[in-house]
Amino acid sequence: MKIAVLGTGGGARAHIAKLAGLGHEVHVGTRDPEATLARTEPDMMGTPPFAGFLAEHSGIALHTFGDAAAASDGLVISGIDGHNAVAALSAVADQLAGKTLIDYAVPYIYRHEPEHPWPTPWGIMPKLEPVDTDSLGEQIQRALPRTKVVKSFVTQEQSTVVSPDSVGGGDHTMFVAGEDAGAKQQATDLLKAYGWSDILDLGPLVAARGTEMYAHMHSAIGFGLGHQFGGHFGIKVVR
Repeated sequence: MKIAVLGTGGGARAHIAKLAGLGHEVHVGTRDPEATLARTEPDMMGTPPFAGFLAEHSGIALHTFGDAAAASDGLVISGIDGHNAVAALSAVADQLAGKTLIDYAVPYIYRHEPEHPWPTPWGIMPKLEPVDTDSLGEQIQRALPRTKVVKSFVTQEQSTVVSPDSVGGGDHTMFVAGEDAGAKQQATDLLKAYGWSDILDLGPLVAARGTEMYAHMHSAIGFGLGHQFGGHFGIKVVR
């Protein structure tokens, strides 16, 4: 299958490598391929330049966001950061029309000055925006009415999403939410290919509000476990 992954950060790379390992043809999208390949410094999360990753993974094609989306035959995974996702995806709406878009971004706003800051090992905790009465997943769906948006992957580090058995033998829960049953089934099938066995359908895309807001709890658990960024752990819904 031809699958597009939009983004070149650490999370996107986890999906790129896993999908290629599963035998898929992976098309990677970035804003400016030449600029991406020219970078020589790590990103804000300490992820090494993408050029080195690409050199280690033969057969991966790097495109603009639009060309990567167009190359997909039906499934696109968005790793575009939450603050820029709506604008970046809206710009390639035609190439995403009719396709399933799995969005895992957290709508974080960095470099803000809260009245009551939450200090973390790497700075002030970013704030969520939108929150409570809207979600990034819903914003993307409104901006892309011809695209079938699914919110998933967002409650775990992406390295755990692609390798669930690395935590507790895989005995933890992943969530999907969206308006289109067929699109959610595509996401579920991909999760099963990744190794997930406990996948909970939360219903319509409004549930993305809950999964996105969980990001702060995910950070809190990670800090409690002694991790600086997120952490390698899972959560389980016990029925």
